[in-house]
Amino acid sequence: MANTVPDISLNDGNTIPQLGFGVYQIEPKDTAEAVGRALEIGYRHIDTAQMYGNEAGVGEAVRASGLDRGEVFVTSKLNNGFHRPEEARRAFESTLSALKTDYVDLFLIHWPLPTRYDGDFVSTWKTLEEFQRDGRARSIGVSNFQVPHLERLAAEADVVPAVNQIEVHPYLTNEQVRAYGSKHNILTEAWSPIAQGRVLDDPTIVDVAEQVGRTPAQVVLRWHVQRGDIVFPKSTTPKRIEENFQIFDFTLDDTAMERISGLDKGEAGRTGPNPDEFDYIPA
Repeated sequence: MANTVPDISLNDGNTIPQLGFGVYQIEPKDTAEAVGRALEIGYRHIDTAQMYGNEAGVGEAVRASGLDRGEVFVTSKLNNGFHRPEEARRAFESTLSALKTDYVDLFLIHWPLPTRYDGDFVSTWKTLEEFQRDGRARSIGVSNFQVPHLERLAAEADVVPAVNQIEVHPYLTNEQVRAYGSKHNILTEAWSPIAQGRVLDDPTIVDVAEQVGRTPAQVVLRWHVQRGDIVFPKSTTPKRIEENFQIFDFTLDDTAMERISGLDKGEAGRTGPNPDEFDYIPA
């Protein structure tokens, strides 16, 4: 299947495929097979993280695909337990070792952890700036950063994050954070884009899907891309992996877009932790 996914320009001059394949909660033993299938279908953007424990499987699949390394955009994220600069440096080395590559396309601070490390995520960010300067991270960004966290980086650091990966779906449109990103040229990546499946039975989503002759998941993913979000749905089912890729040959009209956006429940719609409070560090 030909790759029809648009590339979006980042603020550092690099580009990123708008649709990727997420590997959150995919067992390490199953990761290489799932990613391999995604690459066969046409995905060229894989999103992993140190805390997922499956970076090695991602690297294995990329090598086995026969694709040139430069054809696959690989993202990983810093483990919450390694925010101190020296620990972050060692952790980044471990990511490159697990992936068996000499660079990643994008490296993120996974969570700001404002109640940990004396609230200092700025020194962590400045360490990521080192990785970008030496070329081992082509782009750098953040994940789960709220507006005050981004404002602090803007005041105290030199590099503007290329992306902010946050929870976004029809039940949590996260407009305030998205608007800050848009104003400051920080792209929004949407994790949990279908709210872990919770939005797929929503009558509005089902009705729009019936009108356009698509699945509810395809409709929600299309809503994301028309809003400019970068998305990377996760599935280990080959049929769904393929369905999720087929969202660039139809469009939603303004009425459908507004109906879906109108499902926003604000904080009540959040499925994951609140970034202002989340303080988990793996044992």
